[in-house]
Amino acid sequence: MDRNSLYVVLSSQQNQFFGPQNLIRREAVSKMLSLLKLKLPLIITGVRRCGKSSLMVLIRDELKLSKGSCLFVDFSDERLIGFEHSDFQKIEDFLIENKYSEKCFLFIDEVQEAEHWEKWVNRLKEKHPIIITGSNSKLLSKEIASTLTGRSINLHLEPFSFKEFLFAKKIKTENYLLDAKKQALIRRAFLEYYKTGGFPKMVLSGDETILRELYENILYRDVIARLGANLEKPVKELSSYFLSNPSGKISSRKAGELMGITNLLSVKKVLNAFENSFLFFFLPKFDFSIKKQIQNPRKLYCIDNGLITALGFRFSDNEGKMLENLVAIELKRRSKDIYYSSETKECDFVIKQGNQIVEAIQATWKLTPENREREMAGLIETMNKFKLKKGIILTNDQEEKIAVSGKKITIMPTWKWMLENGPRD
Repeated sequence: MDRNSLYVVLSSQQNQFFGPQNLIRREAVSKMLSLLKLKLPLIITGVRRCGKSSLMVLIRDELKLSKGSCLFVDFSDERLIGFEHSDFQKIEDFLIENKYSEKCFLFIDEVQEAEHWEKWVNRLKEKHPIIITGSNSKLLSKEIASTLTGRSINLHLEPFSFKEFLFAKKIKTENYLLDAKKQALIRRAFLEYYKTGGFPKMVLSGDETILRELYENILYRDVIARLGANLEKPVKELSSYFLSNPSGKISSRKAGELMGITNLLSVKKVLNAFENSFLFFFLPKFDFSIKKQIQNPRKLYCIDNGLITALGFRFSDNEGKMLENLVAIELKRRSKDIYYSSETKECDFVIKQGNQIVEAIQATWKLTPENREREMAGLIETMNKFKLKKGIILTNDQEEKIAVSGKKITIMPTWKWMLENGPRD
């Protein structure tokens, strides 16, 4: 790439990076600041438009970095399409020629768009503090870890949590348990969050077009582009099925039938591409036998409820599935090791810590005379199996405590669970 052209792009990106921005503070900031003390490259992954670039700006502000003490490079910029491996040195030349501090921070955005980036980072990591973002889970692969000689830290970012959503909407939560009006505002906001999700631009604008355009962007750039145009039709069909069936079970064989593909290796490549893009994620059935765990169908979830309502699912048809999807996202945000449990009955989520299951959670929009026995039975069976004394049933707005055979079951609103048990700033 021509040196002058590259320098123009870099200068333009610095102006944009330091331009005025109205950002919502993220709960991940505190964790990132503590991880930076380890003085290793920090890799932030997450679905497109979940706020990774904004997180870099928040970190820049927290560290009070000036223009000469940090460089921002966005490799998703179309002006860098001709960027080659030899151009990495020109970025270093730009630092010297523009008198950047010797150990300036490097903020590298959407790094997966640049080939051989990991070798460049590996060479610079001793000299510069480096923060990297990417929209593909291949950034977490063993190959990259080995290229960076195992010396990097990974942090995964999701769209806004409910706590961040409330902050964006300027709804205060201090002492909400003692304030009926605040609780009413929070409940109303939860219904909005439940339907529209937490993608920052959607939260701030309310324009559903953003979600449809984002979905197309992820599908074509992060899934179809990596699989080949010949799989466009079956991939789109499978994605539509996933959006219409949140919390449903899927196996490689069933996915193949839906796409009309008989080669299971090809089917697994498609499912992996969806996971790599962070558009969907899958939870295995818990089993102490890894072989059985692999053989059983997995439950599928979408990374954001807003994508489901905007593209494939009428939430009024099954509010419970939407609530379960929201709970799955929150558990993933908390970096829990999550599974589902299924024997004669089913429990939506079990959480593993070490070699033990330590928590069991059911999610249902509303406990009714028709479903109460089923939801309770699935939870109690799981609690008995894993010798748990406590269990949780998350609902829209019901609250109750029940004692059954020496076990305590807490029924609580999902919004309250998210606020009481969310990550602390």
